[in-house]
Amino acid sequence: MKFVFNILLIILLTFSVKAQQASLKGRVVDAVSNEPLPFVNLIISGTSIGTTSDLDGNFLITGLEPGFVRVEASFVGYQRTVSSEVEVTASSINTIEIAMEEQNEQIDEVTVTASPFRKTEESPVSLRSIGIGEIEKSPGANRDISKVIQSFPGVQSTPAFRNDVIIRGGGPSESKFYLDGVEVPFINHFATQGASGGPVGIINADFLREVNYYSGAFPANRGNALSGVLEFFQIDGNTDKLKFQGTLGASEVGATFDGPINEKTTFVFSARRSYLQFLFSLLELPFLPNFTDMQFKVRSRLDKKNEITFIGLGAIDVFDLNLGIDDPDDQQSFILSQIPVNEQWNYTLGAVYKHFRENSFQTAVLSRSHLNNKAYKYFDNDDSSEDNKILNYLSQEIENKLRLENSSRINGYKLNFGANLDFVTYTNDTEQRRFYNGEIINVDYNTSLDLVKWGLFAQASKDLFSERLLLSLGFRADANNYSQSMNNLLEQFSPRFSASYSLISQWSLNFNTGRYFQLPPYTTLGFKQNDILVNRENNLTYIMADHLIGGLEYRPKQTVLFTLEGFWKGYSNYPYSIRDQISLANKGADFGVVGDEEVRSTAEGRAFGAEFQARVNAPGGFNFNLSYTLVRSEFLNGTNQYIPTGWDARHLLNITSTTELKKGWRVGGRWRFVGGLPYTPYDMERTALVEAWNLSGSPYFDFTKLNSKRFDPFHQLDLRVDKSFYLNRLTAKFYIDIQNLYNFQAEQQDLIVRDTDDNGNFILTDNGTRYQLRRVENTSGTVLPTLGIILEF
Repeated sequence: MKFVFNILLIILLTFSVKAQQASLKGRVVDAVSNEPLPFVNLIISGTSIGTTSDLDGNFLITGLEPGFVRVEASFVGYQRTVSSEVEVTASSINTIEIAMEEQNEQIDEVTVTASPFRKTEESPVSLRSIGIGEIEKSPGANRDISKVIQSFPGVQSTPAFRNDVIIRGGGPSESKFYLDGVEVPFINHFATQGASGGPVGIINADFLREVNYYSGAFPANRGNALSGVLEFFQIDGNTDKLKFQGTLGASEVGATFDGPINEKTTFVFSARRSYLQFLFSLLELPFLPNFTDMQFKVRSRLDKKNEITFIGLGAIDVFDLNLGIDDPDDQQSFILSQIPVNEQWNYTLGAVYKHFRENSFQTAVLSRSHLNNKAYKYFDNDDSSEDNKILNYLSQEIENKLRLENSSRINGYKLNFGANLDFVTYTNDTEQRRFYNGEIINVDYNTSLDLVKWGLFAQASKDLFSERLLLSLGFRADANNYSQSMNNLLEQFSPRFSASYSLISQWSLNFNTGRYFQLPPYTTLGFKQNDILVNRENNLTYIMADHLIGGLEYRPKQTVLFTLEGFWKGYSNYPYSIRDQISLANKGADFGVVGDEEVRSTAEGRAFGAEFQARVNAPGGFNFNLSYTLVRSEFLNGTNQYIPTGWDARHLLNITSTTELKKGWRVGGRWRFVGGLPYTPYDMERTALVEAWNLSGSPYFDFTKLNSKRFDPFHQLDLRVDKSFYLNRLTAKFYIDIQNLYNFQAEQQDLIVRDTDDNGNFILTDNGTRYQLRRVENTSGTVLPTLGIILEF
């Protein structure tokens, strides 16, 4: 660390010319036709600094204080618009594009003011936009967007340091993710196949411009989601010169380059490499994670009416075991006994082409995603013989996707319609011994499954009564060739309807209802038993969820928002595990694979509750976000009684605030509270059996008592302090982030370990058929300080 700080001091002295004020340039266009808009009035939010656009829609604003700003745009015949957040510095001039929507009617009774809080006709409820300033400075998140969204209503966090996206009581497999319009199946390193979670996010915050988070009211062009949709919008490369940004974060070191390729084309590229394996080895932690990721974007404005964007995102993850620990303690032994070695890589490549016309634009999205997931495990990590191998797993998921869309505005109607066609290849080669119903079962199968998926969608929206009433009606229908039960579009017909009514200029009532479908995970579709796709024989179907959402919204100021929403979700046709006699809705928040088992589409459940949010996003750098969610999540058991799922937290409370101080300082804090989660006790009789333990290295759950116990609530305080130096040729940022400041110890399920005698041999009972087991009390939590350094020039 002393060496690092000496290097940084030399850099700062080299570039330490007194900072000048910052500038921002950009372009204003019609959101539908992409035509430049001249003479638009532009002003920096919270200031009197502004300008007007020229004949080509271009503008330049100078004399700005460095930091994060938004631009307000107003023009006759168009809706007032607030741009996404952008950082301005003295070392370079950043560029922003502002798209303005036409005003349908002359507004008399209701005055609409521009706001940084997004609201669309399709999604007047359950949509939150997150700016780059909130992402960069969020306490406890370390610039990881998967952790940032945990501060928003409906999103559950856990003390397990994972990024599972659990929204409004739904499972971690129920959300979908889009990067500049391209669907990205995995956004976390060491991803759980069949779900969404992992410990560290793949998406680099250096790329992000804004994030739209939907917890309901999904637009019709976003399919295959039951609980959440996240849209990530990336920055464009600098149009003037090549820029470099180096980052030292909590778990990785990274480098980002961006700049022009030619007059019409810019690029952004980054690569990151973790150093956790070295840190974990020094601390004698039992596992050694190592990851590398890369990301790029190239955008070319071919001419005024055509543009194309290429994006890429990829990761290489290796999860190894630290077998060099001398005399491991109980926790180390517990982890080493059950965790397999995991080697995983994935990528997504995509191209987005847009063609603009007078009242419409057409979009074509072509992408390819590929996951390769390999895991193996030896009993007691003894690889001296292949006979000791209890797991050998290799799987691939390959998706080739095409989506065509038309978006237009005709006679006051906003129309969107299109179609998608996907070609999927799923392979799985599994060799594993499992202990079922008192006997050892050999699970040995090889799957090569080719799927074709197709879908249609359309949505129409209209403003009425001088834009006091907004209505939107849409549908989508999906099908595939997996089985007769899935190949009819009408069987997965998914209607949705939204409405918003402005009571007065500051108050509005919002509503949405819809039916949504999701295909079960490929791990379930491709599971074989006796060389048969057993779940196809079981008539596996799409999962269905009905949503009903109502909300009240109050905006006393342009930068202040209060929302209150009630929601209900009804699930049906959820996969039900034949082996464990529980719904797969209870699985997915752990490492490994979810869904590779025999199921039936019979489980039913519900999630319901209410959310409150108070949000302030003020110019000058003050942000405040208070969110509270009351949620219940339940599924029917075998006796037709509702029992809580593993996500039934009941109470979720987050309070986050950051503020700018003088001379480049910024401070922030986040306190979160999560109600005690249900858990399933162990089946100690089964766990103690030698032949059972030797196949898993871990305890078995007693699913006849599913979620019958509950942990104590979890809470945590995170603090962060930032210092930024905006110099003429260099921007240098430093931050200290302290997670779990008061060292709260979260209750976890007990560890189960095998007792040993004085010679280190495992103690056996019942004529050598059972291990003598011991419970070890288990908690999670430590004060975790992190130093971050960002240099840009």
